[in-house]
Amino acid sequence: MITWLAGSLGHTLLGLCSTMGGFALFFRDFMYALFTTRLQITKLFSQMEQVGIGSLVIVALTGTFTGAVLALQSYIGFKRYGGTELIGPLIALSMTRELGPVITGLMVTGRAGSAMAAELGTMRITEQIDALVTLNINPLQYLVIPRILASTVIMPFLTVFSMACGIIGGYIVCIYSLGLNSQQYMEGIRKYLEFSDITSGLIKSAFFGLIISWVGCYKGYVASGGARGVGLSTTQSVVMGSILMLLANYFLTSLLF
Repeated sequence: MITWLAGSLGHTLLGLCSTMGGFALFFRDFMYALFTTRLQITKLFSQMEQVGIGSLVIVALTGTFTGAVLALQSYIGFKRYGGTELIGPLIALSMTRELGPVITGLMVTGRAGSAMAAELGTMRITEQIDALVTLNINPLQYLVIPRILASTVIMPFLTVFSMACGIIGGYIVCIYSLGLNSQQYMEGIRKYLEFSDITSGLIKSAFFGLIISWVGCYKGYVASGGARGVGLSTTQSVVMGSILMLLANYFLTSLLF
């Protein structure tokens, strides 16, 4: 029994170390290719369109309803203590510092991160990546760099949109459903919201974009095992991307705030 437990623990630890090493080496190769090869501008803008424009609607919906729910929940608590004038600042601070970047990151992980893993995984098992190598085309330059750079650059823009939609959603609920004063809502935001709150949220979102695309590209790039392997890599990219993003969120919050 003890031998079996020790063997299982050792196997798990070896698998974890192997995965972490693979991620690190992949990122090293990405950085080397980034500074030693020519950037594919057309591919970069194409990926920015897919990740950014394609995710705009779902980011707007989730941001709006997150702000609306936050308004309802905070109203229930603040009304008991006569602090309803603080609902506006609470929604603004929550959306800019935490909920905007995190909700946007989770949505982009499910939509764009999984798509990256599926696309690259399909190219790997159909030997399209090997064909690029045969044609003397660097797969990292052609496939990976545009995706990672596009996600890192476009995520702050999506996050700004999510923040604005969340504040607007809270405003609509507070004014038209709860009957609060619109001027009080906006004045509270102007009084308590600082520019550093917004910039910190945007910095976090850029790191989230890097993590999401890094995980998605890596899991697709090393996929194996046919169609089942592609599906498994896609699922793992979403799960691992979400977990790593939430872990990074804690450490970034500790550093920034």
